[in-house]
Formats: sequence, structure tokens, C-alpha cells
Amino acid sequence: MNSLLIPTSSLAPEFSLPTLSETAANLSALLLGQERTVDAFKLHQAIVDQHLYLADFPSIDRQLMIKACIDNLAPLSPAYLVATRPIDKAVTFQWQSDKPLENQGSIAEKTTHYCYLSGNIRRADLVGRMVQTGTTSQYKAGALAQCHYVFICAESLWKREGLWELVMQILTHKEYQISSSLSPIPLNCKIVLVGAGMIYSQVRTEDWQFQRHFTLLAELASEIDLVRYKESQYVTWLQAVAQSVDVTLEQSSLAPLFRYSARLTEHQRRLSLSMLEFAQLMVQAKAYRGKPSINASSIEHALTQANYRHNSSEEYSGQSFDDNFINLPTSGAMVGQINGLTVIDAIDYSYGEPARITASVHYGDGEVADIERKSELGGNIHAKGMMILSACLYRIFGRDAPLHLNANIVFEQSYQEIDGDSASLAEYCCLMSAIAEQPIIQSLAITGALDQFGNVQAIGGINEKIEGFFNLCERRGLTGEQGVIMPKSNVLQLNLNPKVITAVGKGLFHIYAIEHMDQAVELLMQMPAGVADEDNDFPHYSLYGLVQERLDKLAGNGEEEIGLITRLLAKLGFFRR
Repeated sequence: MNSLLIPTSSLAPEFSLPTLSETAANLSALLLGQERTVDAFKLHQAIVDQHLYLADFPSIDRQLMIKACIDNLAPLSPAYLVATRPIDKAVTFQWQSDKPLENQGSIAEKTTHYCYLSGNIRRADLVGRMVQTGTTSQYKAGALAQCHYVFICAESLWKREGLWELVMQILTHKEYQISSSLSPIPLNCKIVLVGAGMIYSQVRTEDWQFQRHFTLLAELASEIDLVRYKESQYVTWLQAVAQSVDVTLEQSSLAPLFRYSARLTEHQRRLSLSMLEFAQLMVQAKAYRGKPSINASSIEHALTQANYRHNSSEEYSGQSFDDNFINLPTSGAMVGQINGLTVIDAIDYSYGEPARITASVHYGDGEVADIERKSELGGNIHAKGMMILSACLYRIFGRDAPLHLNANIVFEQSYQEIDGDSASLAEYCCLMSAIAEQPIIQSLAITGALDQFGNVQAIGGINEKIEGFFNLCERRGLTGEQGVIMPKSNVLQLNLNPKVITAVGKGLFHIYAIEHMDQAVELLMQMPAGVADEDNDFPHYSLYGLVQERLDKLAGNGEEEIGLITRLLAKLGFFRR
């Protein structure tokens, strides 16, 4: 058995699932993995005049997470806003913890722990307003006077420049004013801005007032590592999410939920904390089953249907391959042609798609041309990968003298921008094939990024890439020769569809994990790469030996260069009769 083959046990994560407890989870379970946030909130509560920025991520349930954070804090005592009027002086406002006397009166009571403001926030929502009732006016308190903690959406506040400046001014002066005819009200609450971490970084460099007041940062973790946490803790987190949407989990539901979670993180030992993703899945599974409890079957059905609702682009792409509108052989062998793997990313869906890469070589000055870059269809990272590929070529074959070849590499039938360096390994193998004129097995597809020393590095979207090529091969018929070559450093990210794992177990599909580019060329061209001797010469029977011979001919040390010179002289008229 080939030592590079990945066993089926490594193609998906394995978990030690605990027995599901019937005890309902409380909100504190949602704080799993959020130690940084919990610490920041406690510090925020203890330090006077310091406020907090809560950096979250798109798939978090803000309202639920805020409630969990507040419930974790020590309870706060009520506070009362009272008005006092010293002799011959204007009315002033102050906060006190004792309940006001009957003759004293209370302007506002701070009995609510927190509130969350977002969207079209108005000035009155924050500071309140005066309401006219007959001949008298009464103060209607805003969030700052009603709540101990005021959570504000940072995006909503940042869009309203005037309101942003008002909040910063209130924090600077520690008071706010309802109208010019009234004395200011002392600030007696904590403000927490909630938004993306990018906004925090941007505003901190642009607004000195923000930097002064929001020194505390709480970053919500988006995943947990099973090295630090237990599966049982994650089950409690899942139960808390299910409880928030009135869903009950059955024991069989845990396995597909764990697999789905690991797929979201793209890691076998990490699990996602994307509350909204799970809440939506659970609600859909509940609707499909028609019962408040969900099991493995209902979850898998919900996932299948979700995939069906979003995969129209993938289906149209597959039809183009099936109708041979896109030429990509999965059998036989060809010189200078290889099957690479790409990922098509949409906003809400990603899928893998194989791509045919070709290379041609001819006499020249040593340039490896990236046609994608020259046609402005290649991104900067792809261009970087091509330069690293050129560095590998020169490191092996151009140590002592310049190379006398030009090469052109292109993604065939690709009409959109290509970026990323994950094709650099495929492009290198394709180039070696073109120079040595050795055919590449077309039943194998390959992905991986190279460094300058030929080491194969991890890439993104490994599951989608493997499944994309597998689906094509499955539609054409699995032969037992097809497979994918991938970086060994990506093995921990494998979480493949069960049908792929089944095919690998039956020997109908193969997945190879490699660490160096020499392993790739040996698999693809079925011959040893070759090891250079002390004179930097490769054995004649090796791939690199054939490459070296071809390069020597192009450099003028063989018949090919003599032929080129002869043709050139003929064009100049030296051989006229």
C-alpha cells in the first residue's frame, strides 16, 4: 500500500459524544470559550469611568449573548435620580441608591439591568426628552437614565456622526443635558459598543476620545478547541442554543451537529460557536420533522435541503463538464496538462471545481509567463505563487547558468479572476511535464502551495476541492484509479461527505497526502523525481534527469540548439542555392 494514501479514519473527525442530559441548559452555557469576554466584563464593572467595546462576528446572536454576559455579572442595586433645589439656586440632579422620600420625588428610576439600541437611534433614545402634559412638563427618561448597562450597535452609531459625537461628549463630561433650561444629569451607567473588530481598530486610530474612553476590548471567540474543552461542554452549549428557539435535541442529533460544526471551522478538533447558524438549522429541522424535538434524520434532511436551495451554480457548472463544454479528462495521460482544484466562493455557498492547467515551453531567456496575470485575470497572490514556482525551478536547474527556455502556463477555459497560490504545485508539475515531455496521469487532481524549497504548504477549501473532483468522477464512473493529491498539512481539516469516505474505503477513489513537490511529480508521472549528485547532475532515468537534458539542449549543448541555429542561418540566406 502506498504510504502517502490517507486512511479512511482520517477523512472526517471522530468525537466522544456524551449521553444527552435532560436538564435544560441555562444562558451561562452560551459563554463557552468566552473567557476573554467574561474577564473584560468583570473588569468593566469594577473600573469607574471606563467603557467597553464588544467585538463580535456576523453569525452571533447579539441579544442572546448580551443577556448571557449580563446574567454572569453580579446584580446591581437600583438607583434613583432626584432633583434638589438649594435656596436661591437652580434645580440640580443627582443619583442616589436610597429610595427617595415622599416629599423628595423621583425623576427616574434605574431598575433595568440593560438595553440594546440599534438601527435608527435617536438622541431622545439615549438622553430622554421633556413631555408636555397640560401646563407642566415631565422628563421621560432615555436609556442612559433607565439602565445600568447601555449596549449600542457600533455600526448604527458610527453612521450618525452627530450622535457619535454626542456619546463621546457625554463620556468626556460625565453628564448630559436635556435642554438648555435644565441642569445637566450626571452619567450613571456603563456604555458598551457592540460591533465588528475592524471598526474598533479603525476608530481607535482616528478618534482620540474613543481611545480614551473605550480602553477595554472584549473579543468574542468564534470557535473552541477540543484540546481545551470537552465534548460534554459543547453539548450543553448546543442545548442552550436549542432552548433559545424552542427546540429539543434527541441523542441521535449530536453526531450530525458535531460534524456540521467541525465543517464550519474546517478543523477536526475545533467546533463552531456560530449561534445563528445552529439556531437556523435547528428551526429548519424542527419544521421538516413537524415536532419540537429533532434527531439525526431531520438534521441531515435540513442540511441536504439547505444545500439544494443554494447549489444551482454548482449544478450548472457540473452540466458544463458533463456536456463536454468544458474539456477536462479524468482518464489517460497527457504531456503538459494537469487537473488543478479550485473553490468557487459565493456569499452563502462554496463548492469545488476542477480546472485544466496547461504549460508549453520553448527556447527563450528563462521567463515563466503567467498568462492569467498578463491577461489581468490573475490576482496578486496567484502572481506570488508563480514567482515562487520560478524560484523553485531556478533553485534546482539554474544554479550555475541561466535557463534558456520560456514557459507559458494558463488555466484553460477560465474567464474570471483567479487568485490564491493553491495552484502553484499543480503548475510546477505541469511545467516539469512540458519540459521533460513526460505525460501526467489525468485521473489524479492536485492542490497545494509551494515554498521556495519545494515544500508543500496548506491551502484553503480542501473539503470542497476534493468533493468537487470526486463528484465529477462519480458522474463519469469511478474506476479505482481516480483521486486527489493534497498537502499533508491539510489532513487535520478533512471532513468529507460520507459518500467520499465510502468510495475511499472501497478503493474506488484515493486521497494522497504529500509534503514535498518531488512526491507529487512521482505520483503524477509514475517515475522517480531524481536526486542530484555532487556535481548537481540528476540520473538519466529520473524525471529531473530528463528535464536537465532538455534544458541542456536549449542551452546549446545538444542537437535541438544546433537545429535552431541552422534554421536561423537559413532565414538569413546563408544556405541559398
